[in-house]
Amino acid sequence: MTNETWGQVREELIKRVGKHNYATWIEPLKLSQLKNGVARFEVPTIFFGDWVQRNYGDHIRSQLASTGATVDRVEFAVGAAPAPARAAKPAARTVPPRAANEDLPGAPLDARFTFDSFVVGKPNELAHAAARRVAEGGPVTFNPLFLYGGVGLGKTHLMHAIAHELQVRRPELRVLYLSAEQFMYRFVQALRDRQVMDFKELFRSVDVLMVDDVQFIAGKDSTQEEFFHTFNALVDANKQIVISADRAPGEIKDLEERIKSRLQCGLVVDLHPTDYELRLGILQQKVDFYRSQYKGLVLADGVLEFLAHRITTNVRVLEGALTRLFAFASLVGREITLDLAQDCLADILRSSDRKLSIEEIQRKVAEHYNVRLSDLIGPKRLRTIARPRQVAMYLSKQLTPRSLPEIGRRFGGRDHTTIMHGVRKIEELITTDSQLSDDLQLLRRLLQG
Repeated sequence: MTNETWGQVREELIKRVGKHNYATWIEPLKLSQLKNGVARFEVPTIFFGDWVQRNYGDHIRSQLASTGATVDRVEFAVGAAPAPARAAKPAARTVPPRAANEDLPGAPLDARFTFDSFVVGKPNELAHAAARRVAEGGPVTFNPLFLYGGVGLGKTHLMHAIAHELQVRRPELRVLYLSAEQFMYRFVQALRDRQVMDFKELFRSVDVLMVDDVQFIAGKDSTQEEFFHTFNALVDANKQIVISADRAPGEIKDLEERIKSRLQCGLVVDLHPTDYELRLGILQQKVDFYRSQYKGLVLADGVLEFLAHRITTNVRVLEGALTRLFAFASLVGREITLDLAQDCLADILRSSDRKLSIEEIQRKVAEHYNVRLSDLIGPKRLRTIARPRQVAMYLSKQLTPRSLPEIGRRFGGRDHTTIMHGVRKIEELITTDSQLSDDLQLLRRLLQG
């Protein structure tokens, strides 16, 4: 493929992704080879390539194919790609109010993730209410808002919903949403291009900063330093910050203590694993959409209830199962029955039926409390070992179908009354020991996710 053709493709991509996303993510690409249906590009970093693959890979492939070339997939490898053009500084005074949000080089927002499409239930009602309050765009009442929870529980959905709502309610506000990885990449890029002051000016100019998956900056000293100063500058200016992570601030390993302290000074909200009612509500909402897409398909009674009971840990898997089920039924022209669901979703159902073993629980608890597995199972009675042992006993009783004598045998041949005592002790402490309660929630997510 000639450089001229690639130039034509790039012109089309500017229209599709916008000039700022283009300058940041497309312009640095260098087409190195197009052979056997594979288009290969050189990129500055592995992260850069991963980001472009996830967010713009399909756009690039389809545009290349539109020129008549055979392109089955695109690949990205680190090479000597040209430095990206310096993005224009935000020009809030010279653009219409709505464009103020579009002028910021953040991650693209998903149009599906709005408050209208978010199903509220007991496990997420506090997080939803807090997100709604931030989305009103009024005076800052808690800063930051920190949302945490396992995969597929709605953290990213709520963050996108906040950004969408602010664009409607307060279009003059400068709202920047991006992942922690993107924050890190832009900082490293600024260091490389000697544009650190531009980076600081950009991130300190926003009215609302939203950073997803903040656990990814843990252990990255320079990025943490800049994040800390950005955080302080925005809080001092009374600007709203919204952060998400897969665990509570205090549980993020290798995150600086001063950042943990800052993150805990606002409202910290846990999105709990879904319950049956919430899962059923999510499925019912999705069915309303799919019925408009797949005209004439019949959904038998009991199918949604069956899925809500069987697929329990991850909303994304639950939604994906329903998507597959409707697509399959449409292709084969059959009614969606329980039998069809069991045949079509056999692999997902088998995965959801995976039984936790006591050994898995013991390993995860030992790792969490930093004790040796042999000590956890062995006879030592030190408090630093006895409490984790009781936690493992409690989780073994809660998360497996094993009897007390069976659990006792897995814990060094202990009597069932010892297991019963350990379980009751944890049940008593949960109501008064918030740290223990947090530990149990985290361990449940790790084991069931």
